[in-house]
Amino acid sequence: MMTKALGLLIGLFALWLALSGYFKPFLLTIGVLSCLFTLILARRMKLLDDEAVPLQLRLSLPLYWSWLGGEIFKSAWAVSKIILSPRMAVSQQFIAVESPLKTDMGHVIFANSITLTPGTVTVEAAPGKFLVHALTDEAAGPEGFAEMSRRVAAVETR
Repeated sequence: MMTKALGLLIGLFALWLALSGYFKPFLLTIGVLSCLFTLILARRMKLLDDEAVPLQLRLSLPLYWSWLGGEIFKSAWAVSKIILSPRMAVSQQFIAVESPLKTDMGHVIFANSITLTPGTVTVEAAPGKFLVHALTDEAAGPEGFAEMSRRVAAVETR
């Protein structure tokens, strides 16, 4: 419980610092106090659990985010070319994507990663699989989903 509280406090303060950008002593003190107040509220509401403070995720999460950012850029480029093309080579389809991930957090990260990638949307989630709408045959390729699930599995623990 103490580890989760400390993790949440550090995370909240890091977010506050990144969003505010202020390094003056008075404002830093106000930031720390506001994060402590939020932590006290979260503890009283019994919100310090694996979902609120996902310490089980490995430190490889930033590496995954950078890889996902590259995939989002590549997919956005491909979708932009399709939209701007005079013939619009669209072949919409629904596909079932298996999810070998073991935790709920892994499933959420995988489903959201699919949706964040332009040209694909996770429409429905069931235990162990997702229904995904793909804009093109290329976006529906199973190798892309397999690579994404492999990388998410590297991030989750348990």
